[in-house]
Amino acid sequence: MSSSTDPTTPDLASSEGPQPPPAPVLELQGITKSFGANEVLRGVTMALRPGRVTALLGANGAGKSTLIKILSGVHPDHGGVARIDGVERPMTTPSEAADHGIQTVHQRIDESIVPGLTVAENLVFEELIRGQLTAIGSIRRLLPRAREIADTLALDWSDAVLRSDVFEFGIADSQMLLLARALSREPKVLILDEPTSTLSSSEAERLFELIRRLRDRGVAILYVSHRLSEVRSLADELVVLRDGRVTEEQQRPFDMPAAVRAMLAEGTATGTTTVDELRGTRTMVELRGLRLLPRAEPVDLDLRSGEVTGVLGLIGAGKSELARQVFGADRLDEGAMRVDGEPYQPAHPRDAVAAGVYLVPEDRTADAMFPAWSVASTVTLPFLGRVSSSGVLRSAWERRAGTRIIDTYGVLSEGPEQSVDALSGGNQQKVVVGRWMDAEPNVLLLDEPFRGVDIGARAELSRRARDQARAGACVVVFASDVEEIRGVADRIVVLVEGAIHLDAYTTEVDDDAIVTAMSEEN
Repeated sequence: MSSSTDPTTPDLASSEGPQPPPAPVLELQGITKSFGANEVLRGVTMALRPGRVTALLGANGAGKSTLIKILSGVHPDHGGVARIDGVERPMTTPSEAADHGIQTVHQRIDESIVPGLTVAENLVFEELIRGQLTAIGSIRRLLPRAREIADTLALDWSDAVLRSDVFEFGIADSQMLLLARALSREPKVLILDEPTSTLSSSEAERLFELIRRLRDRGVAILYVSHRLSEVRSLADELVVLRDGRVTEEQQRPFDMPAAVRAMLAEGTATGTTTVDELRGTRTMVELRGLRLLPRAEPVDLDLRSGEVTGVLGLIGAGKSELARQVFGADRLDEGAMRVDGEPYQPAHPRDAVAAGVYLVPEDRTADAMFPAWSVASTVTLPFLGRVSSSGVLRSAWERRAGTRIIDTYGVLSEGPEQSVDALSGGNQQKVVVGRWMDAEPNVLLLDEPFRGVDIGARAELSRRARDQARAGACVVVFASDVEEIRGVADRIVVLVEGAIHLDAYTTEVDDDAIVTAMSEEN
């Protein structure tokens, strides 16, 4: 059965009336997991049933990945009980989870593919590890079993393909390899973590057809995705996690606005703007025909100086992709940009910095700081020319720059020489944000600037961002939290799967309109 509207998201739901749910194949009761003082899962209870697709939804940090790793045997030290067919089963290793009938295809394919081995060796890799096949001898001995595994998905791979290095495979074929390997053991439960995030429309269609076949064969499928259109088409039921707890469970037909609210922070209901609204009159950034996601239509967007634009969307909406393209961190394959009326095509972030376009990335630890570097060095990293003379770094100038950021932005530290690693998350963020604001940006892009910071730091960062807009900068804040965006933005742009669903000033819309836009189909 294929969809009558969108070929990339076939409607897999049954058209029959409500049926009694089958008995669960997997039951979770009171699952808890902490990492030190950080309580990630707080009593998760849910059930997966044979022949049904359960969609697992949640914002970043909700606990989805931790729950998947518990089911996969990666995190055996947890609280609560897991039952398979009504019997409590420990899953202390991935092999034990597989023995109990649970197979997982993780989002990061590179964590499950072994480079340097052939396609055939990757197909039979688990059997090699378990000693069911001998690794000694020629690849010819492995080919019959590799073909059998490939045949589970009707993968018509020649001997030449099976003998080739898996490194030559594309993402879609690598994913099919992992699926075939997982299905070779005829699992009771199949977990798919963001399986379409990098697939084209035709590749996604191929995957959806496979999911339909598996569901019809009685496999219980846990489908983790940020694409609500896929959830609408694929899932029989959905479960929402927020802050490590189940906050919503639904059977088809789904109430997507309610599911989106369940993913967002407490207090998202019907609200009004919480800022004294600014309205810019001068377009600073013009974006034309940018494709944010592989299967999305190109978008056009103008960003104005003298105001804060909040770009709002769930995980995978295209927020970070937009920020990174404007900053030159990701290649612009399609479309055109102008900054301050001039053509703008950064080949590298250094080109963006030269144009006064600055980005505070979503992951400050990985993308904005170096381990063990001092506060002063972190502050001056993008602007070494300002603390150098004749190519020689002047430590005193560097320390003065670090001290200025500490004093201006209220960074709690022992001084500019202290390692930035030793600071709290909120103070690290102040350092990263402060170094860009201190440089008088033309365009300031803040990607999830409030993540991991306390409410006081959040308020301070919001005030500073608005000060930059008042001074004439074009400020863009990217976030997935409605309340956070309302607390800083004058204008709200809602992205859904790479498309703009709403563009309005905050005084013109309430939270219900925003949540509805976030839950609409493209």
